[in-house]
Amino acid sequence: MARRAHRRRAFHSRLRQMAKARAGNGARGTGESAANRPLGLPDDAFSQKRPVRGLITKSEVRAVSLYKLGLRRNSVVWDVGAGSGSVALEAALIASEGTVYAVERDGECVDMLRHNIANLGPSNIIVEAGEAPGALDGLPAPDCVFVGGGGNKLADILECAVSRLSAGGRIVVNLAAIERVQTARACLIGLGFDVETTMISASRGSALPDGTTRLAAQNPVFIVTGIDTDSQDKRDR
Repeated sequence: MARRAHRRRAFHSRLRQMAKARAGNGARGTGESAANRPLGLPDDAFSQKRPVRGLITKSEVRAVSLYKLGLRRNSVVWDVGAGSGSVALEAALIASEGTVYAVERDGECVDMLRHNIANLGPSNIIVEAGEAPGALDGLPAPDCVFVGGGGNKLADILECAVSRLSAGGRIVVNLAAIERVQTARACLIGLGFDVETTMISASRGSALPDGTTRLAAQNPVFIVTGIDTDSQDKRDR
C-alpha cells in the first residue's frame, strides 16, 4: 500500500512539474508533453471552482462517459457545460486529429477551463464562452456530444445537438437529478435515437487512522446515451 501511495504521489508530482514548466514558458498546452501525457488524469489534477470544489465529472464516471461517446481519432466533439474541462481534456487526447469544442457559460469556470487547458491540454481544444443552446450555433457539426447536466434547458440543448449531429453520432448526458433522466430519455427517443441508461455509483478507498481502509461512497451519476442508428429517419422528422 505504501508503494502504491508513493507511485501516486510521484504521478501527481510529474503533473505539477509539467504544469509549472508550461506556465513558465507561457505555453498554452500545445507542446509534445501535453499530447503525450497519460490518459486518465486524477480529479485533483484539475483546478476546480471554489467554494464548490469537486463539482467535476469524477474519473470513474468520466471513463464510462468517454467510452460511451465512441470517440475516433478525427472526431469533432462538443462538450456542453465543460466546467473544469475534465471531459474535454481527456476527449482531446483520444480525438487527437479532431477538435473538441468546450462550451461554458460561467465566466469563472471559463477562466478555470482555460487555465486547465494551458496546463494539461493538447492544442485541439477550443473554448466557446456562452450559454447553450445559443452558443452552439456557430460550431461545426459534431460527431459526438457530451452534455454535463443542462439544467432547465436540457431538452433545448439536446434538440439542437440532434439537429446538428453527424450521421451515426452519439450524445452522452451526465445527470445527478433523477427527474432529468426521463427528460433526456424522452427527448432522445422522440428524436429517433436508441437510448441506453446507466447509473454509476462508485466508492473509493479511504484510509482509517489504524491503517485499515474503508469505502467512501460518491454521489451516483446517471449516464444517458443516445445512439443515432437511423440517421435518415431522424433527419426526416
